[in-house]
Amino acid sequence: MPFRPAKHGEDVRAQMGRGQSRTSQRAVDDARQRLTSSSGTRASYDFELIDEYVNSRLSGLLAVPAVVLILALLASLWVSPIAAAGWAALVIVANLVVVLLCRRFKAEPPARFNAARWTASFVAAEAVNGICWSLLSLFPLLPAERGELFVAMFAMVLIGVAANAMLTRTLPAATLASTLPATAAVALSLLLSGSSLNWALAAVVVGGEIFFVYLARQLHASELETIEHQFEKDALINELEEAREMSDEARRHAEQANIAKSQFLATMSHELRTPLNAIIGFSEVLHSELLGPHAVPQYKEYAGDIHSSGQHLLNLINELLDLSRIEAGKYELNEEAVSLIDIAEDCRRMVEIRAKAKGIELTSSYGNNLPKLWGDERAIRQVVLNLLSNAIKFTPQSGKVHLMVTRSGDGGQLISVRDNGPGIPESEIETVLSSFGQGSLAHKSAEQGAGLGLPIVQRIMELHQGRFDLFSKLRFGTEVIATFPRARVMDALAPVVEKQPRLRIYSEAG
Repeated sequence: MPFRPAKHGEDVRAQMGRGQSRTSQRAVDDARQRLTSSSGTRASYDFELIDEYVNSRLSGLLAVPAVVLILALLASLWVSPIAAAGWAALVIVANLVVVLLCRRFKAEPPARFNAARWTASFVAAEAVNGICWSLLSLFPLLPAERGELFVAMFAMVLIGVAANAMLTRTLPAATLASTLPATAAVALSLLLSGSSLNWALAAVVVGGEIFFVYLARQLHASELETIEHQFEKDALINELEEAREMSDEARRHAEQANIAKSQFLATMSHELRTPLNAIIGFSEVLHSELLGPHAVPQYKEYAGDIHSSGQHLLNLINELLDLSRIEAGKYELNEEAVSLIDIAEDCRRMVEIRAKAKGIELTSSYGNNLPKLWGDERAIRQVVLNLLSNAIKFTPQSGKVHLMVTRSGDGGQLISVRDNGPGIPESEIETVLSSFGQGSLAHKSAEQGAGLGLPIVQRIMELHQGRFDLFSKLRFGTEVIATFPRARVMDALAPVVEKQPRLRIYSEAG
């Protein structure tokens, strides 16, 4: 059929087209995000980066003023305490301005977030903070021990650069704004002092600036990678959630379609059986010539064909009705105590004529003293008849079919039907057990069927909490086993012996 490859190719091309479309859309979205981002990454990452910067600054609300006060106390050893206190006050005020700006950011709804505006605000505030730190370079202009003061300035600026670099690591522009002014001013002051030691200290200050800026950049990259992974994980979770919802929706539609199909089959099967019973009845009357012999002998043969075809169609409709009722959950068991051996023997006698007509040897073996079983007699009879009918149908002439009823290993009871027919390839067993499924070899070597017998057997055994197994080997035959659970076996209980107290009569001799 030439249209199938074309259809498959069209489906493949459609899927490839959808995949390429999604890839292109993702690339366009990524480019748009990068163009609209203020940090050069993605616009959706800007909020996370600035929010992390704000959290860092708020966490240092008390630590930074404490460090500044300690440095001011140390500086007061070489400069006037008023100058040291003034410098500390300016740095603390600048830090408080940054903190207030951070709190304002936290109070603003995320929906109104503007990356460019907030980035510019924070960089400006950090620049003011950096300029306040750079006022350290004015200490040499005051009366003091200049040699020791330069060493103190060197230590203070390194501490300030390290603290500001760590607190502003997720906002690279703010890192430079808060550290570069102090580094440049102190390094220049050290260079202008004219001492080789101070020149060395200036070089170390510049190197420290480069190192801490580089470290902040690395931390920024690490934080950005973490955010990217988090966004990818969230996107994956959203996709999985959407896929699950689509799967649930598809499953609901499939269940509704299956219920509708079962209801349709049940209704149509019921409506078809009524006229079909009339056709079978009238054809049987014509075939038996109850109203007189036919003028044309072929009419009797035609009536027999009509009767057999109608009977075959009625059996098919009954199977469809049973299967649809089971799938719709409307197949109810009328349970009672039944003898599995009696049911099996009745079914064996019913198919014995068919077996003899094909020259098949039909044998049976039954276990001794099997107790009764709690189940639906009609359903169990249908199971045995379907298994025996299939075995006789697919066993060639002069073959053998063996029926066995015995105990199962777990204390239940089982029905086994074994034949030496053509067998079923292992790859087709799943097909044979599905509704309307038939194996290729069996289909060629036997009469036509609908492929509903074994699925009905499976469903009936499931309703009895039992198990159905099929074992087959190509060219060696097939064995099917229907096992009923131990809970349905009505074993006789041991008699209850109640010990009565012995009655003793005493009489007084006398």
